[in-house]
Amino acid sequence: MKIAVVGAGFAGLASARTLQEFGHDVTVFEKAPDVGGVWSATRRYTGLYTQNNKGSYSFSDAPMPKHYPEWPSGEQVQAYLEQYVADHGLGSVLRLSTEVVRAELTDGEDGWLVTARRSGEAVAEPERFDHVVVANGIFSDPVIPQFDGLGELLRAGGKIIAASQLATVEDARDRHVVVVGYGKSACDVAAEIGPVAAGTSVVARHLLWKMPKKLGNAVNYKYLLLTRLGEALFRYQSVGGGMEKFLHGAGDAVRRSMLSSVGSVATRQLKLKELGLVPHTDFETIARSNVSLATDGFSAQVESGAIVVHRDSEIERFTTDDAGAPVAVLSDGTTVRADLVVCGTGFHQRVPFLDADVTGRLLDDRGNFELYRQILPHDVPHLTFAGYNSSFFSPLSAEVGSIWTAAHLADAVDLPPLEVRREHVRDRLDWMEKRTEGKHARGTNIIPFSMHQIDEMLDDLDLNLSSGKRAGQWLLPIDPQAYRHVATRLKERISA
Repeated sequence: MKIAVVGAGFAGLASARTLQEFGHDVTVFEKAPDVGGVWSATRRYTGLYTQNNKGSYSFSDAPMPKHYPEWPSGEQVQAYLEQYVADHGLGSVLRLSTEVVRAELTDGEDGWLVTARRSGEAVAEPERFDHVVVANGIFSDPVIPQFDGLGELLRAGGKIIAASQLATVEDARDRHVVVVGYGKSACDVAAEIGPVAAGTSVVARHLLWKMPKKLGNAVNYKYLLLTRLGEALFRYQSVGGGMEKFLHGAGDAVRRSMLSSVGSVATRQLKLKELGLVPHTDFETIARSNVSLATDGFSAQVESGAIVVHRDSEIERFTTDDAGAPVAVLSDGTTVRADLVVCGTGFHQRVPFLDADVTGRLLDDRGNFELYRQILPHDVPHLTFAGYNSSFFSPLSAEVGSIWTAAHLADAVDLPPLEVRREHVRDRLDWMEKRTEGKHARGTNIIPFSMHQIDEMLDDLDLNLSSGKRAGQWLLPIDPQAYRHVATRLKERISA
């Protein structure tokens, strides 16, 4: 088939490599001038590092370089992907600095017409493709809230940006900065600019639990949450057998005690009580919609006063002080200077190059993506999604998803009937929405159940690891290299 892949992050590159390996003619469109998605030089904020250790954050056949630190920087991850492109000869299929402005089904809905525009050039003529893979990313379109008084802020010389748009700390030097949010990007940015800003205020509507990189300054968190045991501490939609069944049955007290102990150590280590930063929820909610590592230096800067956290608060409006300087008025009545406002307030999940009719066929009445296995839509032909499964193990999830897609295109997936798939997706979305209290990224956030989702895709293909090999992942961090032969096994089956 002639296949268009939209996006060149982990998911897009995995799709390109796998689909090309299975004999398809692939073209990858990427509006940025480089590969990487969230790791692109055009989008990574200053101070960006992975949340995974390098051993678990890679493709199965391409471990991170040995000289990389335990938690690679954004620049290092992007360089890793550049090397992946070179090693697998993907440069010839990439169209960088080229944005897909429209993808529409042909009249007979037997293919797609893709219209793209290279940066600085006119819109090109539509090209026909047999299939489209949407890999535009679920963390690519930042949300900047429409605050009251935004015009007044700008007229007073203030500036508002998304966290991904803060490319250098120099943008914050000697300025009074307000960081909105308390997720990873918000805390990373605050800690990075704290030493150079005139003042840094973090406005957090809800405090989230954070996991230290080394619990008690001794145990690497990869042994706690990047294992199957760590995942099993949180209740999945359907509880499996063995240890998972025990932990959510007779051993529930053991499970709760384990989580409580980790929470207690994290509280002491990060000085959350002393700093007034203990969240209102139980530690188990650390995995409600995401899991965020504690940012190096954040607690120390709060303790020193370089960062001031306004918890349980939000910005009501912007205005100016008596001297005409921009300020933010918070819901608790506090007023803080706001020369620069940095928003770590989440992302839109949308596919802007699809028309309203196609988009309507992808979403339920609550705006959630209805995708079987986070890949296959019910009602739009010749279309699959890649990377619409926010995961602890994004490279591996993307790779296994691309293998599932290749099998689907080869009619090698025994799909349930359409109505069964519809019911499965409805149930999954209801469960996701309830367990995350609506913070499920419109049905695209599967954290912390990354390995459950990988297992489901591989079980569909009857290509999962043996139970013995999976048992070894209960106490050791997931090693993507254990999955490096999956695509080869599928190719052998298809060609047999």
